[in-house]
Amino acid sequence: MRKYRQPGYMDRDEREKRERKSQPRASRETTGPRSPQMPGQRTLSRCAQCGTILPPSLDVSGQCPKCGFELHSCKQCGHFDASARFECTQPIPKRIPRKDARNDCESYSLRVSVERDTSGVGLRPQDARRAFENLFKK
Repeated sequence: MRKYRQPGYMDRDEREKRERKSQPRASRETTGPRSPQMPGQRTLSRCAQCGTILPPSLDVSGQCPKCGFELHSCKQCGHFDASARFECTQPIPKRIPRKDARNDCESYSLRVSVERDTSGVGLRPQDARRAFENLFKK
């Protein structure tokens, strides 16, 4: 609010504000809610050495089927953290020196990650090409 009621450049701004308030606003209710198009999620384990997806039925005391990396090692554990004490988030009595070698740690758990499942979602390259060609057909 202005202190003095003198005509000037501020009159136009106040008129515009009053006009905007009197106009009805478009709300989301008129257009309806949008449907989410989020990809699904999947939980899986990957080899810490080569990144291969490990099958859920695989024995954790074995090795990676592709590269032969030991699965019961610190690098493959869910508690492994390079910034934590002894590189483990669990309290362990002494540091395990080789993180990629097999060990008998009692607090071991296989690292499981949640990733987006984009394998079945979307178009295949042939479908995309066909859709593009259909745009310019006569």
